Amino acid sequence: MLKYQHIAAEIEKYIQEHALQQGDKLPVLDELMVQFGVSKSTIIKSLELLEERGVIFQVRGSGIFVRRHGRKGYISLLKNQGFTRDLDHFPITSQVLELSVRKPTREAATNLNISMEQDVYYVKRVRYIYEQTLCVEESYYNKAIVTYLNNEIVSDSIFDYIREGLGLKIGFSDSYLHVGKLEEEEAGHLGLNKGDPKLDVETIFHLANGQPFDFSRITYNYIQSQFFIQANGHGM
Repeated sequence: MLKYQHIAAEIEKYIQEHALQQGDKLPVLDELMVQFGVSKSTIIKSLELLEERGVIFQVRGSGIFVRRHGRKGYISLLKNQGFTRDLDHFPITSQVLELSVRKPTREAATNLNISMEQDVYYVKRVRYIYEQTLCVEESYYNKAIVTYLNNEIVSDSIFDYIREGLGLKIGFSDSYLHVGKLEEEEAGHLGLNKGDPKLDVETIFHLANGQPFDFSRITYNYIQSQFFIQANGHGM
């Protein structure tokens, strides 16, 4: 993780730990330079990153302010850390349908930038919110990077384990959305009917060094799911 990325993460952590709200003011640029012992250009890059993520907004001549995060119960379509953190005040549970070591599909191998001879962890699970089906998720983890998974880990937040248990730095993600109708098997897992509407979100997650480690497809229950997107005014 580059220095400016680390500082951005520390500022965001400070906002969360102190439960800062929309409009709360952060230290000025000069104070941040002293606090982190870095140049003005590094702090500016950190603040630009936080602004792009929708964490802060800056007003010329007035300062740096906290930007309100998404409404409770809404899942961000732009975050790259899994949706558990968006719903951290809600009871999220998982039913593991399958956990196995296998060879990837051609699609998974292409998205993970590996050969079809390499091993992956395949995880299929249903996620619940308040014991109601939220989504069904299929994921392929490059076993050379995510070296160990078990049922206990995949029943909880896999991304927390990747960060804290494996010490890996998660970088960016690319997501692709598709609206369609549920197939029979999907409907069965979600407790819905075949032909009901669905939202599929395919995501390739990368480490901070750009290496892809997870290719996932999440099919959301249209009744239980609600989403938000934070956008900036650049180019509008």
